[in-house]
Amino acid sequence: MNSTTIALTVFLLYWAIVSILNKRGILEKYNISTYGPVLMIRTQRGQDLLNTLARPKRFWRLFATIGIPLMFIGMAAMFLIIILSDVALISSFQNNAMPEPGKFNEARNLLLIPGVNEFIPFTWGLIALIVTLVVHEFSHAILCRVEDIRVKSMGLLVAIVPIGGFAEPDEEELFGISKEKNEYGEIVTTINPDKVATRHQRTRILTAGVMANFVVAFVAFLLLFGPVLGAIEPLSDTMVVNVTPGSHAFEAGIREGMVITGIDDISVQNAHDVILYTSTVEPGSIVKVHAAKDRVVSIYDVKAGEKVEEDVIGVYVRGVVENSPAKAAGFEEGMYIVKIDNTSMQPPEQFILFMNSTKAGQTVHVEVLPANQTLKQNSTIGFDVELAQYQYQDETYEKGFLGVEYGSGGVLSTSLGISVGEFPATTYLHMLKSIPSMLDGPAGWIIIFGLPIIGFAGEGFPGFSGTLAQFYQPVGWGEPLGIGLFWIANTLLWVGWLNFYVGLFNCLPAVPLDGGHVFRDYTHSFVLRITGNEAKAERFSGALAGTFSLVVLGSFLLMIFGPYIVHGF
Repeated sequence: MNSTTIALTVFLLYWAIVSILNKRGILEKYNISTYGPVLMIRTQRGQDLLNTLARPKRFWRLFATIGIPLMFIGMAAMFLIIILSDVALISSFQNNAMPEPGKFNEARNLLLIPGVNEFIPFTWGLIALIVTLVVHEFSHAILCRVEDIRVKSMGLLVAIVPIGGFAEPDEEELFGISKEKNEYGEIVTTINPDKVATRHQRTRILTAGVMANFVVAFVAFLLLFGPVLGAIEPLSDTMVVNVTPGSHAFEAGIREGMVITGIDDISVQNAHDVILYTSTVEPGSIVKVHAAKDRVVSIYDVKAGEKVEEDVIGVYVRGVVENSPAKAAGFEEGMYIVKIDNTSMQPPEQFILFMNSTKAGQTVHVEVLPANQTLKQNSTIGFDVELAQYQYQDETYEKGFLGVEYGSGGVLSTSLGISVGEFPATTYLHMLKSIPSMLDGPAGWIIIFGLPIIGFAGEGFPGFSGTLAQFYQPVGWGEPLGIGLFWIANTLLWVGWLNFYVGLFNCLPAVPLDGGHVFRDYTHSFVLRITGNEAKAERFSGALAGTFSLVVLGSFLLMIFGPYIVHGF
């Protein structure tokens, strides 16, 4: 039985229990309503606090008013994303290129529920979800009181776990809608237009939640990408991938997962530093290996064994820059650059020295080893490449630019009885810190939107936890906090991202989302101004809002079931 079947079984069992308790009237005794499997848990508490928080009415009205244009920007952006997604999926269907079902289109991963969504870690996700729900619904409730509209109750929406929150305003005061039971026990809805709030009042109330989410996201990201990431530095890019049982390294206490920061008095930044140094060590020599476990660096005395001969000699191509000379020539990830103009690229530092001696426009002959090949197979191939001009941080230099990202390739064995691998910790941290500078264009916002799920290369960024955290250490003001700094970073990441995502999602012009109500209200006002006919305005705005709601719902269904329809369930 797979996890999906188990989850579905648990959910159906929960739904059955909820149905039984509801029929017996037990839930109603505790002021709990049900909408299918969803529990609406209400409370009357907190009214005095709401009244206190709502006292600076001018501030809250300004706060919500600023949020109105932000909501419409978010509305346009989210609807555009959905339309582009639909176009891409339909095109892939027509071209027989529909992606196979995967974690990105699973229904559970569209729900922002920690423990259900596999991208969201339970602890940090739960903290972020609570913060998101509280600020969103509390803002609605505060604006209700600012506009002198009674808040009947507040509470949580629960389906096994919390999935939302709500502030329940008095519908008669907000919309002019009154619901009462008649003598037959039937609920009768009446509309009293004299009691209905103005459109501006409703819009401010509906926008307040989205605005609160955006403000919390802004503050969280400001702290994360500012002082918090500024207090994190990489230990090294090199990790122990394997330790040979019974080897001198194993006996010395070195274990898999440790991060190597130095050997003897040589600082280590990447795996090739380890390979180059150990290749010069005579067998039987004692080498002091500086390795970190849980960010605590210890020194291990390791006796060197026989030298290890590597089959592959050269510079590993970790990636190829788009629109670069290397990309145009046909370079691919996984290749090894063996020679350039008959100059050996061993040691790999020779590549840097050679490229520093080149000039833009110069043509070089690059001899490379294809991916998954060795020199013993005598299968190198050559490229004649005209170098471009090198640019870095908007500065232009005379030296040539090839366009490859280089580093250690895969797992490399050493004479110490350990194998080392490489993670670009330094580059990764630099990319994280550079996100704010990219927010002047769409690329930065797309990265923020997909950071925990897609990351920079499809791997996702869950925060500084697990193996990833091993590569980093707190420095400066964060050093006394130790691992606590990473807890702060993870909390800020998920609080910021979840508030940003929920704020944008609620901007969608789909009822019952906040954006849907605002869109319908503004459409009604626009049509009424043109036609002067209240009935026409009501029908048109309702029909248009309903159409948009169906489009959004259909888009999500297409995203979930499209790959399954093509490839099978």
